[in-house]
Amino acid sequence: MGYSSWSNDAYDSVSRVRRTQSIDDNFTQNKLGVIHPDLSPDGVDVRESRDSQLHPDSVPIIVALDVTGSMGSIPENLIKNKLGALMNTLIDNGILDPQIMFMAVGDHISDDYPLQVGQFESGTIELDACLSRIFIERGGGGQNRESYPLAWYFAARHTSIDSFEKRQEKGFLFTIGDEGFHDVMAADLLQAKCGYHGRENLHAASLLNEACRSYFVFHIHANEASYHNDHFVFSQWKALLGERFLVLEDQNNIAELIATTVALVKGVNADAAMRSFDSKTRQSVSNALVAVKDSLVRRDHGISGIIAL
Repeated sequence: MGYSSWSNDAYDSVSRVRRTQSIDDNFTQNKLGVIHPDLSPDGVDVRESRDSQLHPDSVPIIVALDVTGSMGSIPENLIKNKLGALMNTLIDNGILDPQIMFMAVGDHISDDYPLQVGQFESGTIELDACLSRIFIERGGGGQNRESYPLAWYFAARHTSIDSFEKRQEKGFLFTIGDEGFHDVMAADLLQAKCGYHGRENLHAASLLNEACRSYFVFHIHANEASYHNDHFVFSQWKALLGERFLVLEDQNNIAELIATTVALVKGVNADAAMRSFDSKTRQSVSNALVAVKDSLVRRDHGISGIIAL
């Protein structure tokens, strides 16, 4: 996948239509109440991010969206307004061949479809189509944990990316949500709901280590939702991810935060990476990245870039 290109003209046309429609019109699986077959993880061997003549330096970026009750507004905002900000900020910062895979995560205990997986795509129509196939289940466990580590599991065991396999350059994985995570996920539930064929329970810390072999892994905490500044949630994430746990006060800026983080890891100066943002967006993104920049940024001859994650 990833054999088409981004077009601002095509996006403007698509987003104009999306903005006139309701969430259930944009995400048509909501009306059906089931996962789209193209996004089912059952039977999937690998999702691939490959170099091509059109995209010789592919950069795989996984964006795993929480689709439980409190988080449906984020994929809705992406499909209506922010897909362009994500792609254009990446491209403007020299990431010319981004390949985005959208995932959706929920709760493996209470939800019917706790993991949905798209393809790595670069083109406007393909990215929009993948987003629109997501089923926003609006479930969740009624607790302070969701199954975000399922994104790590799938990335580690069911993706194949040229950036790492050919050039030893890691891809990027962002989970987005407002709760903590399940430390352990039972094999029998995963077998029934996610197409998992293993017998062992899955442990978050081990899955993270697996995913980190080929991806820079971040979690974005949407701090406007149910668990605003929640001590348990913050402590759990920080203990596992450290500076890669990003707290965002304005979830409207998720696309800009993802793109800026990728640019910083790629060595782009922080000010340059955010040069197109208005002052409010720049402040929001800067605040979310403050711990990352303070602890992991190198300054060589005036150039800043994250060098250790």
